[in-house]
Amino acid sequence: MGRGDVSRRRMIKLAGAGAGLALLGAGTAACGPVEEPAGGGGSGSPKPGESARPGGDAPAPGGKPKPAWQHATTYDGLAWISAVAVVDDVVLVSGDPLVARDLATGKELWSRAEVTTPGASMLIGDGTLYLASARYDGNIIGLDPKTGRDTWRSRLGDKEYSQPRVIAADADHVYVVAGILDKDFRTPDNVIAAIDTSSGKVVWREQRDHGTEANGITARVSGKRLVYTDFRENLTVRDTATGHQVWTKKTGRSSNRGFEVHEGLVIIATGEQLRAFDLETGAERWSFATEKYSRFNDPAVLDGVLYVSDTVHALWAVDPATGKRHWHNPESLDIDAPWQFAKVGGVLYGATQFDKNGGIHAFDPSDGKLLWTYNDGSGDIDRWYLASGGRNVVALHAKKVTGLPVG
Repeated sequence: MGRGDVSRRRMIKLAGAGAGLALLGAGTAACGPVEEPAGGGGSGSPKPGESARPGGDAPAPGGKPKPAWQHATTYDGLAWISAVAVVDDVVLVSGDPLVARDLATGKELWSRAEVTTPGASMLIGDGTLYLASARYDGNIIGLDPKTGRDTWRSRLGDKEYSQPRVIAADADHVYVVAGILDKDFRTPDNVIAAIDTSSGKVVWREQRDHGTEANGITARVSGKRLVYTDFRENLTVRDTATGHQVWTKKTGRSSNRGFEVHEGLVIIATGEQLRAFDLETGAERWSFATEKYSRFNDPAVLDGVLYVSDTVHALWAVDPATGKRHWHNPESLDIDAPWQFAKVGGVLYGATQFDKNGGIHAFDPSDGKLLWTYNDGSGDIDRWYLASGGRNVVALHAKKVTGLPVG
């Protein structure tokens, strides 16, 4: 089927989405398969706030996993992309109180109330979790994920900046964005800055163009380059040592969602197109398009393969260096497509969004064939989030965090 055509099957599917399309848009509202209630992986699934047998059972070939554990969370739905993280076998979920759990058992390791601001992303740099202080005092704090104890503290400035927010971190720097307070205590402009993780001193700060917003920034660090996107359709690269802007360009679409930086390329979805730009020059290296009236979701590079889905529920595997297609599986039209990926034990996992019958999909990475879907039976249309570590996949959905054994 050519990208200028829409199949009869797809048109029937979109029409059948009904009122959900009007509320959520044709790209996100189509329904997925009906799952078993409460747990989706078989009998014996725990209720929210209760834990199953530690370790759980890995699924049999072709079968769905039973949760190793499941607990209620305080997630407020504001963290956008980085709502859950796994570091050194510790699971961290955004919320207040901030709670850390053991990856294998789900046991609570520590809990801290009022430690950070609402919607804080779980951003890890060199084994430290960096957060804006809940006191709104301009401080940025670093926590040890294993203990929850403060290990680092710094601030961007005394009184000239408002509500600094961590956007990225590496071994050397914490990168923050903050509003610049004017004489009337408004923030018409903002800065992006780097703070040294050893000394806590500000290494550099650069004022961004007037009209840009402090919110809506998604960032990644790759070697000597800080890469970020924003609500204003900008893709920008800065030098991590100096803050100097290496290049910036309009992407043609608001693209503050997830993107990838891989082997000298910035790979980003801009509507119907998936595009790769040279990290050093900004030159476009390759691009390809999905079907008309569709758009790509967030890409992910795992084990040297680029995986991405689109809003007509097809799945793609691509060579990230060239953009050459490994496979394109359009046979997943009856299920909601994933927006976030992980790969563990030779299986590709994807988390869906805005579909009460979605959940965590398991795919064969060689051809994109669907193996199983885990759904918690809650009926919530909230976005699913996914993180991985060891032999477990961690799923966050609405007010539940679940550990799924996968191998």
